[in-house]
Amino acid sequence: MSGKTVNKKHKKALLIGGGAPNSTLMAGALVAFLEKGVEFDVISASGAGALMGLLYTAPKAGDPATALRQWAQVGVADPIYGLLPVNYKVFMKPGAAADAYRSWLNSNPFTAPFFNPASPLGSGPFSDWVKLVLATLSPSDLSSSSLGLCAHLPFAEQVIDFAAIAAIKPDFYINAYNVTQQKMTVWGKNEITPAHLKAAFSFPLIYPPYTIGDNDYIEGASIDTLNFKALVKDDGSLHPELDTLVVFDILGADKLIAKPKDLYDAWVHSIITPLVEIAKDDIRLFDLVYNRDADGQPKRKLLKVGLLDGLSDEEWPTVLDWSNSNLQRLFEIGYRAGLAFCEENAATLDLEPLTESTHGDEERVAAL
Repeated sequence: MSGKTVNKKHKKALLIGGGAPNSTLMAGALVAFLEKGVEFDVISASGAGALMGLLYTAPKAGDPATALRQWAQVGVADPIYGLLPVNYKVFMKPGAAADAYRSWLNSNPFTAPFFNPASPLGSGPFSDWVKLVLATLSPSDLSSSSLGLCAHLPFAEQVIDFAAIAAIKPDFYINAYNVTQQKMTVWGKNEITPAHLKAAFSFPLIYPPYTIGDNDYIEGASIDTLNFKALVKDDGSLHPELDTLVVFDILGADKLIAKPKDLYDAWVHSIITPLVEIAKDDIRLFDLVYNRDADGQPKRKLLKVGLLDGLSDEEWPTVLDWSNSNLQRLFEIGYRAGLAFCEENAATLDLEPLTESTHGDEERVAAL
């Protein structure tokens, strides 16, 4: 029997941190939360966590679980990834001509089925080979004067219902760093548009800074990986009166700092390595500065979901791969971590006691 919300006793916030390559860990845990009926008063997200949070609360088709499972399908078929370890399904060529080309591919009756997750041609090795050929043929304006390698989330409006964000139940925040004014900016659910999500996703080099009005923005997670600042008022108090903070952190693990497998992997690690310590510092500093009373005791529960705990030593070297097998494996690990977290913290999450073994849930995840 799945858990369900009982009379609410706790004010809860969910913090969804950055980290794109292993973001399906978060997607799996969010599906577990949906199944168990977990509800939050506030969701604060950063970087890739912003996309996961919006798939969780405002997916285009109105079905969060399906949207999150489909995200686990954005990996590249293993035979292709072994030859070309780049996710051309997520990171796409920039420029107006490339945008027009992608629009044509999605509307052309011969190519559109390959980009429709519900279509029999929308996934699988053959589909990925076709997408690779089509991506290779794409025009691009990339040059030595470009400020980033890729187009800003061309698929965002295909998967997120931006018109629905303002009406979602929890308060919802994303962040980005304003390069022009040299300060962090936090946007609430009444402000978020496709432009704001693209700004929140503009990790340096991968994407150019994103311009909104007279200001240029880069990804907030590159500086504030967990967006704790969205919860803090000017007077240092939390808004609303929260007593429980649930944290999704997939960057603050020393095992992510490892010897690269090849030149591409070395580039990936050059991005991830500094973020590991930033993520760890974010949690420590928040706990010390905002979460302690005069006697040094915690003011509220700070609970970290063990998303990385299910990884074996053999799996760590590939945890940042965009291969299909890795993303599916991470989704399953995240799903089980979410189930375990709900079981361990049922009272704090205002859930009915979860008396049934998770064995049945583990059998279900195998079919996802």
